[in-house]
This record gives sequence, structure tokens and C-alpha cells, in this order.
Amino acid sequence: MSSSNGTTGNHSTSVPGQISAKAAFVTTHWSVVLAASRQTDTAHSRSALEELCRTYWYPLYNYVRRRGYAPEDACDLTQEFFARLLERHWLARADRSRGRFRAFLLTAMERFLANEWDKERALKRGGNRQFVPVQLDAAETRYGAEPTDTHTPEQAFERSWAMTLLETVLNRLEAEQRAEGKAEQFGALRQCLLGDREALPYAEIARVMGTSEGAVKVAAHRLRQRYRELLRAEIANTVSSAAEIDAEMCHLLKALTGG
Repeated sequence: MSSSNGTTGNHSTSVPGQISAKAAFVTTHWSVVLAASRQTDTAHSRSALEELCRTYWYPLYNYVRRRGYAPEDACDLTQEFFARLLERHWLARADRSRGRFRAFLLTAMERFLANEWDKERALKRGGNRQFVPVQLDAAETRYGAEPTDTHTPEQAFERSWAMTLLETVLNRLEAEQRAEGKAEQFGALRQCLLGDREALPYAEIARVMGTSEGAVKVAAHRLRQRYRELLRAEIANTVSSAAEIDAEMCHLLKALTGG
């Protein structure tokens, strides 16, 4: 997983907002990968790409399953796809005018399924080329929990991508809170990030935690603020410019709500 500041370079962003969006954006994962895509690959860009792939492998697995492939084949496909992504310089195909990592991955996987997989049905399972840890049991458990709907494979991919992104951000926020000794507070206020903030029982939380209702509301406000910061930082990791962040946030919200 990437660090909670959402960057990969040497710039310190431990206090979000102190560096301009343009300056901070230089070190995000996908911008690093795109910058190297027309040049000789670098260890930095490869590491950034691997980090993105480890985080977002499941939406592609979901997509392949929705295309009708059996679990074992979907597992093989996903792992082989990522192996080739690194080995065959597919990044040269990336369209900089549509620089979202999400869009690039889906297009590349569509081409892979259409042009590559049928030629290599003899692929051995459990080989040494896997770098994305696709665990079949875990993947199928997660897939089985997906809602049954009439979405197209592409729509299912978009929704799964959005859910994975939110889960990643929530996990990072929880890790931050634990490191600061605020695990109990986070557990009590987690609902304010996921549900209706107006329905949050601030008075009851304050009673249990032995503090004032006002202090709980302040803590909830700060938690939501930090959540938004981490969310924007994670989205920044998957687009090619800071100008795309807001549009990507809107797109992913629509994917979640079916809009």
C-alpha cells in the first residue's frame, strides 16, 4: 500500500494543503508512470505502477468474472494481464488526453481479452510471474458479496473501482487514527463517514467516551475533513493531472449511486 499522504516521491505532504496542488501532484503514482511511458522504464515508475496494480486489481477481476469467465480463469487472466502490463511496455498505448488509470486499465484489459488470452489457454497456474497477489478464495468471497444486478461488466467495473477506492481511503484513515491513539474515537465516529451525519448520536458517544458533545462534534468534523483530504490524494494517484480530480470524484459518485 502507498503511504497515507498519497504520494511516492520525496516531497513531504504530512500536512495536506501546505503545498500547492500543482507542486504536490508531481509525485503521484500515475503521473510518475505516464511521465516514464515514452522513455526508458525506471525503477521509480515501475514501483508506482505496481503500487497502483496491487490496490486496484479487484475491479478488473470483477470485470472478467462479469464477462463470463470461471473463477480460476479470471484469476489467471488478472495475474497474466498485470504481468504483461509490466513486461510488454503497454504504457506506450496510454492516451495522455484521457489520463485516468482506471480508463487505461479497462481499455487494456478489453484488448487483452479480445486479442491475447485465446492464444494462450495453456497458461500454467501458479507460475512465477505473479506480482499482484490475487488470492482466488478471497477474490471469490468478495465477488460473491457483490449485489446481483443488471449492470454491464463495464458498469460493474466502475462501481467496484469506486468501492475499492473508498475502502482504501477508509483503511488509511483508520491506520492514521490508530497511530495517534484514537482507535476508540474512530470506531465511535466511523458512522459519520459512512452514513447520515445528522443521525449520529453525538450525545451518546460523548457520554460513553467521557467528553462533551461539542468535543465529539469537533472531532467528527476533523475526521470528515481528513477523510476528504485522503480521498482526494488517492484519486490524485490515479489521474494524470490535478485538474482531473474533481471530475473523477463526480464520476465515481455516479458509479456508486447508479447515476
